[in-house]
Amino acid sequence: MSHTEQRVRRERKEQEEVWVPRTSLGVMVSTGKITSMKEIYENGYRIQEAGIIKKLLPGIKTEVIDVGIVQKQTTNGEYTRFKALVAAGDEGGWLGIGQGKSKQMRIAIEKATNAAYLAVSPVKLGCGSWECRCDKPHSVPFKVRGRGGSVTIEIIPGPRGLGLVAGGNIRNLLKLAGLKDVWTKSKGSTNTMNSTSKAVLNCLRQTFSQG
Repeated sequence: MSHTEQRVRRERKEQEEVWVPRTSLGVMVSTGKITSMKEIYENGYRIQEAGIIKKLLPGIKTEVIDVGIVQKQTTNGEYTRFKALVAAGDEGGWLGIGQGKSKQMRIAIEKATNAAYLAVSPVKLGCGSWECRCDKPHSVPFKVRGRGGSVTIEIIPGPRGLGLVAGGNIRNLLKLAGLKDVWTKSKGSTNTMNSTSKAVLNCLRQTFSQG
């Protein structure tokens, strides 16, 4: 890559990182009137800008968890689009998953990433393991179960040092959410990431609805 191309990419990246709020919530966040995701969640505000998430969760990471092709036969011929599934999490109690579709793979991933930011929701961390009881936020506070399509997943509290006992795709989502030590059980085709990610999210939401 030439120096000119590197400079153009760097300038483009710097431009993308400049966030100009478009909503009243965005203005409150950018001016420091709201300083935490907890405030937004507790007041029931609707997040419509990815910049809000990036501002309040500066350590948030994104990961492409699935990509594919959608093909449809129309009167004008075959219609092809790309689809992407992206997860966003700060590894500290916040996780979101989003989908995106486009004629270009890059744009599909960008759409999915933006949707994942907007879908970020809290995960209650704790220590529900009878073997540990350390009161540190390294696992789930109790056993939870969630379903997405034909996939059912159960997350069971584990003692410190156990690690994430789960398949690769599920383990990546749990890590992004901030979990460090759990056992998992799953039923159904966990290779279907759309259903699997929904099942994981439903599981983690139980930490609040049951807590």
